[in-house]
Amino acid sequence: MKKVVFFVLNLLLICLIFSCSGAEKNTEKYDSTNQNTTISNLIPKDDTYIFVSCLGAIEFFNAYKYSWKRAGEQLGVKTLYMGPPDLNVPAMIDSFKKAIAMKPRGIAVWAVDSRLIPLINEATNLGIPVVTVIGDLPESDRISYVGSNQYALGYTGGLGFAESINGKGKVAILTLPGIAMFDEREKGFRDAFNLYREIEVTAVGDTKADSITAVLTAKRILARFPDLTGFVGTDSTSAMGAAVAVEEAGKSGIIGIVGMDRNSDVLEKIRSGVITATVAQGDVMTGFWALQVLINHNYYKPLLTVDNIKAHVDLDPALIYIPANYVNAENVNLYLQANETYINY
Repeated sequence: MKKVVFFVLNLLLICLIFSCSGAEKNTEKYDSTNQNTTISNLIPKDDTYIFVSCLGAIEFFNAYKYSWKRAGEQLGVKTLYMGPPDLNVPAMIDSFKKAIAMKPRGIAVWAVDSRLIPLINEATNLGIPVVTVIGDLPESDRISYVGSNQYALGYTGGLGFAESINGKGKVAILTLPGIAMFDEREKGFRDAFNLYREIEVTAVGDTKADSITAVLTAKRILARFPDLTGFVGTDSTSAMGAAVAVEEAGKSGIIGIVGMDRNSDVLEKIRSGVITATVAQGDVMTGFWALQVLINHNYYKPLLTVDNIKAHVDLDPALIYIPANYVNAENVNLYLQANETYINY
């Protein structure tokens, strides 16, 4: 009987040793300070990352949805996209709350409204890192912003438009006044125009990010300023609103238009000569870099010090700017072909 008990105890001891060694091996596997471990080995394949936005029904977000899903596939994690189809911030807030409740490994959020700040801070306090995209809320506890420099978008468009009208004329700006990211774009346009003494900004109209409102606003401006040289827009509805107004006035090709974003309807109007150009954000890269930042935050722990936590080290990039691109008749077909890929992906 003693032999049996001794055998059982030895068996239990052996199992315990193996189980402990297994646990140690697992801990070592997820120790990213181990110089022999690659980041790809650190990432659990069931990790989930969520992109929260609004206005998801408009084509503008196709490239973001594509890049978020594609980035997840390439980096080996699960990704979800959440949010209302329209510019409904309360509904977006609800989506953000649901995302937090799902306890993902990270969240990317379009920081379109300051009402999102408490939720960004709440997620961070719960250990869920948040990256802002497209628009930023730097006063929040987000770890990074990934997206375009809003000022650069307007400045790029302003320089291109100024060149197209030979540096002189009356210009109207279609925008969403009072929203920081669009105000920054407007400033970029204005600063570019200020380089030319003969360019005058004669009017500013509010599109409310609504296609019908954009058309009506452009028509009213055109009625007040029949000698207008052109429209520039800071949001994705501006160019099409101006295009409809210009076409109905019979002034296609006479009044120039520079818009924002690479929606297919805008690109088609560039191809037909109604719209002069548009400014495309590096949308297809935003999802990848946002996801990369979140994964790095979770698993990449470089030895900046021997104890980064004790040293209060900040390892996350504060800003990752994606360049602005000018789209005109010369390269528009290449952008249109890419748009078809985003739809079918």
